[in-house]
Amino acid sequence: MAIHSGLDLGPHRDLGALPLRERKKIQTGLRIFRTAIGLFAERGFDQVSVAEIAAAAEVSKMTVFNYFPTKEDLVMGPMEQHLDEPVRVVRDRAPGTSAVAALREHFLVALARHDPATGLNDDQVVLDVIRLIHATPALAMRAGAAFDQRAQSLLAAELLTQDPAHDELTARVAAAQLLAVRLTLIGGNHERMLAGDSAADALPAALDRARRAFALVEQGLGDYCTRPA
Repeated sequence: MAIHSGLDLGPHRDLGALPLRERKKIQTGLRIFRTAIGLFAERGFDQVSVAEIAAAAEVSKMTVFNYFPTKEDLVMGPMEQHLDEPVRVVRDRAPGTSAVAALREHFLVALARHDPATGLNDDQVVLDVIRLIHATPALAMRAGAAFDQRAQSLLAAELLTQDPAHDELTARVAAAQLLAVRLTLIGGNHERMLAGDSAADALPAALDRARRAFALVEQGLGDYCTRPA
């Protein structure tokens, strides 16, 4: 299963441009998140309490819940902010650009900057999150439901609204294929990062695989794997 690993806690990446109060709020959320992931990676998700996380992050237990309503949200919440990312890419694409082309170019650009959402990121926190989700059945189940089901429904709905023929079947099949490509690529990148490859060294091959994978959606499988007569 592929795990999306975006670690943003909000839409702002340039903290220095934010008002002090907003900057401190985001920094507190990041501290809680990183503290939790560190403890989970060391001892396991089920062996760490929210109270222990709060103490280690030097905040109250109530503060933790203000940022992350459940213990699972400490891992999944930041990633689930990206569920509608493919929808936004399709919605905001330039005139004359197909949904496939828009998602392909977005993914290639994200790969080049080692965006955790592509799986091609060797930051220790990112790797800890990936390992944690794979090792924790409740988190793996939630990740599957979010990125294999909810994201697909969101993208299918967006494609349907933009389809002049308003063909529900085509929208659903297109959404399933497009997200399957992304998840397959992300999963492959995760495997390489967990095997110890560096993101920089793995980038050229990752870019090539992404172009090939999206080409399969764009061109169709056709007579792929036809059994010899």
